[in-house]
Amino acid sequence: MLEKLKGILNRYQDIEKQLSEVGDDYTRAIELSKERSELESVVNKANAYQDTLEKMSETEALLDADDDDMRALAEMEMEALREQRDQLENQLKAMLVPKDPRDKRNVIMEIRAGTGGDEAGLFAADLFRMYSRYAERQNWNIEVLSINETGIGGIKEVSFMIKGNGAYSKLKYESGVHRVQRVPETESQGRIHTSTVTVAVLAEVDDVEISIPDSDIHIDVYKSAGAGGQNVQKNATAVRITHIPSGMVIACQDERSQLQNKTRAMSILKARLYEEEERKKQEKEAATRRSQIGSGQRAEKIRTYNFPQNRVTDHRINLSSYNLTGVLYGDIDEFIDELTLVDESEKLAMIEENNH
Repeated sequence: MLEKLKGILNRYQDIEKQLSEVGDDYTRAIELSKERSELESVVNKANAYQDTLEKMSETEALLDADDDDMRALAEMEMEALREQRDQLENQLKAMLVPKDPRDKRNVIMEIRAGTGGDEAGLFAADLFRMYSRYAERQNWNIEVLSINETGIGGIKEVSFMIKGNGAYSKLKYESGVHRVQRVPETESQGRIHTSTVTVAVLAEVDDVEISIPDSDIHIDVYKSAGAGGQNVQKNATAVRITHIPSGMVIACQDERSQLQNKTRAMSILKARLYEEEERKKQEKEAATRRSQIGSGQRAEKIRTYNFPQNRVTDHRINLSSYNLTGVLYGDIDEFIDELTLVDESEKLAMIEENNH
């Protein structure tokens, strides 16, 4: 770890030197400033760690003092410094865990009603509101890409983009099957009903990262349909793109023009294909065990929302919250923070295991 920190500190000093000599090359100055900003938190923590080690070295000399009071004070100081050192060491280890290059990106989220009929559609709408409120708490922007609603206030499926720095790093653990247990409003017998909703989280992809030949896609255009299936526009502005090699189908109809719907559909397709490529790459890396938390398998039942018990349980980390109403209002930081911590701890354990 010390060797790695030394390399980071040397690079930071090198950037500082280059910035003082960059002159009028504003493009280069922006690049260097961005890299410096990314290293700053690690450098500050490394400096604090180094200061603590130096203080420990100075205090160690006082442990053999002839004066009993001086020796007792030195022992107390040393105990506090050891605690501080261990804390800084753990923080630095977490900071040095390799970051997912997609972490800072915007995300495309897809929510689909699963088993449970109308009740699944209503819960899909609840989850859409939950993530919308969470995004608002983070001061992120939400843009609906496509939505297919039911006639009773539910959602069959919705795709939406959340724009904000670090959106993917926070929301990537939400991929999977979300289960709800509650008495539906339509249930006269008062029986608890279990329904499921599937959530997929995709990082937004730049055009340079994934290229799709025109020969690989088939595009259909049709008239947009509202709730109940009636056509709501005279012109054919809705777009359905079929990716021939994979069989993926993306449809967008909420924008006013055919071009806008096509652009939206292509962005979703690229994000899905990129996610699929990442999945295959991870599976091929036999030496690296895939983290259960980071895998985002859509078949995994990741969380249960139990209304009668006012409880939300994340099954991956065995964490329960008895604030179901707050969670559905976007208060999901408790889950996200714990999932992030566990994921980083697992990655760190793998690094240390490989180093021994």
